[in-house]
Amino acid sequence: MKNLLEAGRIINTHGVRGEIKLEPWADSPAFFTKIHTLYIDSVPHRVSCRPSGRFVLIRIEGVDDMTAAEALKTKIVCLDRADAPIEEGAYFIADLIGFTAVDESGAELGKITDVFTVPAGDIMEIKGEREHLVPLRPEFMVARDMEKGIVTLRLIEGM
Repeated sequence: MKNLLEAGRIINTHGVRGEIKLEPWADSPAFFTKIHTLYIDSVPHRVSCRPSGRFVLIRIEGVDDMTAAEALKTKIVCLDRADAPIEEGAYFIADLIGFTAVDESGAELGKITDVFTVPAGDIMEIKGEREHLVPLRPEFMVARDMEKGIVTLRLIEGM
């Protein structure tokens, strides 16, 4: 497991005082209100965050004007895993990448190579002999073994 987790992408500036607008890769923009350090290009930055609709507005210590904020556009923002406590039994989607996916009979389907978001939810991309796109939903993911790196999936006709 990596210590730094990708948490979102800076999509724009906000105002003239150096705030940035982040597209968060979290369950809720409110998650960021607990975060006080973010990493851009692996460099830690002290921040204060506030939700704004489906986005997060971030004030970065030392970024005080629109020109400095503009230089950060399109950057990926990371957070330290230790700064992001999650509930017992929960997991970070990034941790699933590289896991082996098997069906309910134990037959290997391939490796999870990506998880991407569409309007209906998150989709796992699994590459093996065939490529599978499987919704990241409890109806399809029947078990996960975080220690062994295995996800057991219930597939339906056509998957």
